[in-house]
Amino acid sequence: MRTALPAGWEPDESRPATVPRDASTVALLRDTGHGTETYLLRRQPTMAFAAGMSVFPGGSLQAGDDEPIGWTGPSPDAWADRLRCTPEIARGLVVAAVRETFEESGILLAGPDEHSTATDLDGDEITQVRLDLDAARRSLADVLGEHGWVLRSDLLGAWAHWITPSFEPRRFDTRFFVAAVPEGQRVGSLPGEADRAAWLTPQAALDAAAASGGVAMMPPTIAVCRDLVGLRATDVVAASAERVIETIEPRLVRIDDAWFIENSVEDPA
Repeated sequence: MRTALPAGWEPDESRPATVPRDASTVALLRDTGHGTETYLLRRQPTMAFAAGMSVFPGGSLQAGDDEPIGWTGPSPDAWADRLRCTPEIARGLVVAAVRETFEESGILLAGPDEHSTATDLDGDEITQVRLDLDAARRSLADVLGEHGWVLRSDLLGAWAHWITPSFEPRRFDTRFFVAAVPEGQRVGSLPGEADRAAWLTPQAALDAAAASGGVAMMPPTIAVCRDLVGLRATDVVAASAERVIETIEPRLVRIDDAWFIENSVEDPA
């Protein structure tokens, strides 16, 4: 896929490429009477990265993501095979996926054991916990340990892998995951990074992104929404296991006097 950049735009080819930071993002889904919906947050216009864009909950790995943590479901070694990285990075990516989802939506993919998930997450105490996680005052391991919860990696499915293009000053090496909202949970208050949130069917999100003056979404979000059309939340983790995940790193190409951004796909190892 090739997208034209604004006329007269010129890249700064003298600036060395930034090393991308490992990051995780999660497409949350729920089944409703109106179809399957996914949760999108609109980032504040003052944000340094993706300002004003509608995105899935997510963010980069933090120092506390490598702390010992209660865990059930596929192991870091299994995730390393799936994500094509080291077990240490895979573990951090899964922890970050669960942490960022909790911080930004209030949905927690964890619970007392491998058969259940946390409930009663609407109180002021949990709201403060989310704020503390967001400010890196606490780690997810600390929070789960305090409540006797374990991270449930079986509730996540690996879906896509995108790397921010080299011409961007802020770059992320992002794994996209999918998850269904656990029974008995619902989204909470907005995080500070967002000014609006909405549940939309993937097709409605695509239609809004295509409309003039509509929802602004980056190519990876659009691509994931396109993939999710027609899938049910209850089936999405199982569907993820059948996917061949390609690493996509968009690149700049010049044709005549115009610049375009083109998705560049690496064959999976």
